[in-house]
Amino acid sequence: MKNPVVKGWYADPESRVYGDTVYMYVTNSLPFDEQLNLDLVTTDDLENFKIYHDILDMSTYRGATSAVWAPTVIDKDGKYYLIFAANDIHSEEEIGGLYIGVCDTPIGPFKNVFADGRPLINKIYNNAQPIDAHLFKDVNGDIYLYYGGWKHMMVCKMNDTMDGFLPFEGVEYDGIAKEITPEDYVEAPYVMVIDGKYHLMYSTGKWHNGTYCVKAGVADTPTSGFTYYADILKAAEIADGPGHNSAFYFKGKHYVAYHRRRVGDAYKHNRELCIDELPIVDGKLAPVTMT
Repeated sequence: MKNPVVKGWYADPESRVYGDTVYMYVTNSLPFDEQLNLDLVTTDDLENFKIYHDILDMSTYRGATSAVWAPTVIDKDGKYYLIFAANDIHSEEEIGGLYIGVCDTPIGPFKNVFADGRPLINKIYNNAQPIDAHLFKDVNGDIYLYYGGWKHMMVCKMNDTMDGFLPFEGVEYDGIAKEITPEDYVEAPYVMVIDGKYHLMYSTGKWHNGTYCVKAGVADTPTSGFTYYADILKAAEIADGPGHNSAFYFKGKHYVAYHRRRVGDAYKHNRELCIDELPIVDGKLAPVTMT
């Protein structure tokens, strides 16, 4: 395996393993008005990679015309659901937010689950910009949506038809959303289970420079507050600004998929897709060595 794993500017990888293949859903790291669709990078050996372009049927997402960002995917009942952010909205009067699509395969094209093309979330709860979604499937099959920019992290519980939300204990906003922002959170949540505990990885710093990095926290439930315990991915001699990561387990090892930038390259959109091993020590995530 050699980093970056493919040529081109990519960011915000959400990684999943289906069958014997790793799927990494990525943002095209371009100026916002050129971010018009999403790509998918796959591999079955971590050595050879294939790129699928334009995996969204954008004709089904009403008003989504720019800043198509940060996909997340989950499988449920034989279908694959993908949530992404569009339009970088800064108020509820703007069109955009988090959209949800569905497909019979993990490759796409993903079409909006809503016939009228509307987003899943347009509201800005508690000043959490509706971006950077992450779908997490708990051990009992319940599916949670984590998301949020502007230093606020929200959690919602998806309904059985994946087109809305269920109430749960402690819900604060419209009966569907709860804030569980950890220490120094900025954006990009990712949740995984280790030894019965819920571990959160999240990005802090500024996405467009070397201050970007990843922290980890732990909680007893998927909807309670996460307590910070370590910095696990940060700038080093080899690369700047690693962040907006996900994780996957493949052929007996844990890995982290993330983007980073070349040292000395100040252009904010020049981000590259990378994979490294994810150490787990005494039931907790440990610092990643970039290669």
